[in-house]
Amino acid sequence: MKIALDAMGGDTAPETTVAGAVRAARELPVEVVLVGRRDAIERSLASYPKRPKNLSLVHATEVIGMDESPVASIRKKRDSSINVGLGLLKEKQVDAFVSAGNTGAVMSASMLLVGLLSGIERPGIAILLPGVKGDTLLIDVGANIDPRPIHLLQYALMGEAYARCVLGTSRPTVGLLNVGAEESKGTDFMKETYGLLEGSGVNFVGNVEGHDIFTGEYSVIVCDGFAGNVALKTAESLAHAIKALLRRSLAMSPITRLGAWLARDAFLQLRKEIDYAEHGGAPLLGVDGISIIAHGASSAKAIKNALRVAYESVRHELNKNMVDAIQLHSQHVKSA
Repeated sequence: MKIALDAMGGDTAPETTVAGAVRAARELPVEVVLVGRRDAIERSLASYPKRPKNLSLVHATEVIGMDESPVASIRKKRDSSINVGLGLLKEKQVDAFVSAGNTGAVMSASMLLVGLLSGIERPGIAILLPGVKGDTLLIDVGANIDPRPIHLLQYALMGEAYARCVLGTSRPTVGLLNVGAEESKGTDFMKETYGLLEGSGVNFVGNVEGHDIFTGEYSVIVCDGFAGNVALKTAESLAHAIKALLRRSLAMSPITRLGAWLARDAFLQLRKEIDYAEHGGAPLLGVDGISIIAHGASSAKAIKNALRVAYESVRHELNKNMVDAIQLHSQHVKSA
């Protein structure tokens, strides 16, 4: 299995991306293909005298910056690490692509260069969020901010397939993010989406609210990209705020500092559970190839785990399972 990594993507690339690639190459049964400027990548690799043999390099002369226009940049910079990496995916020279670079550019290039799966109208970015009773897959968190109800139905089908075949959930539950739990709540858009999900054949449990996202009671929660992105950014901000407030409170006196020392193992476990680096990357579900979007501030650990997400998605034949889910739904509708 080969996974292409955008070595130039991310706030501290290529040092961090190369470090993550080296870790992944040592831990996963894959070949990691580093895509980017050869001289910059080689300089970073020089820090690893015992370079893993399952690391290779494909040269790309250009880099798309984080602040560049997604569509304009992928058309103007045809030899960018994003375009070249996704070109390898399109030509089946690699099995998956991972990038911590410009999210809009990765998403646009994935659609334009790789295309969409049969039956899918819009891709969705799915993120795995930690919860009290388990993880929850939230989709969409920014790919499509003005969707139609059919798009959310497809998110539900794809998210259910991901939870089942990649996460190993035997019978995933699917909820619709809304302003109230009652069926009558929300806009006409939400009510129409509710009706589609209710007759979709997935294990739809109805509307869920914002306070349900981190309970871990739902395997998949679907929403439009606007609401999903706001929820994600709020969660990231809250996690940082809790860390800062907790650190400040525990340093107030010798007694609280002693308590913090005694409870250090619990705090370390909590930090691990809410650390996005543990999950690594968010799959762009719906494209005709495995495309994983990592956080721009990804650490080497996060890059390694993004590569792991790509590996697990390929190993469990994610796209085949999603296409099967779409086809099964079509048959379900025809027979209804």
